[in-house]
Amino acid sequence: MGPPRRLAAAQAPAPWLTQGKQHLAHCILSSFERAFGRALVAGGERHEPRQAAQLLFRADTVVLAHDGSTDPALIYANAAALQLWERSWVEMIGMPSRLTAEPQERASRAQMLANALQQHASEGYSGVRISQSGRRFQIHNARLWTLWGPGDQPCGQAAAFSSWWWI
Repeated sequence: MGPPRRLAAAQAPAPWLTQGKQHLAHCILSSFERAFGRALVAGGERHEPRQAAQLLFRADTVVLAHDGSTDPALIYANAAALQLWERSWVEMIGMPSRLTAEPQERASRAQMLANALQQHASEGYSGVRISQSGRRFQIHNARLWTLWGPGDQPCGQAAAFSSWWWI
């Protein structure tokens, strides 16, 4: 019987606390404040990066973000989003963001994202989404905003909402 073995996963930080995701959390929080003139998470911008990333991940508000590619892929989902879409971090991150909606909802979703991109911010979006198990839900009064990266260049979009219900 040798010494106890350590699990590699226990040594690795949670995926939303890696250096890159801490930077992304800062980008989400600062871009939201730029777009709407208020904080997304109370005090999030005033905390050190790791703590701000943890606050954003544990927020009650559903928060998602995707990159700025032609067929955007999800780059962030907080715990509330993962629970609502019934997916793990590994299943959600990297997934084309269009797959968060049913096929018949994707055209209106794409139009809403295009409008939000032109304006850099939008409030009041409502739409139907679908979880991994096929449960449909209505989101209400979602806020969408442009993510601003280095050099003040757009690098993606984020969405947040607190109001939703199963349908």
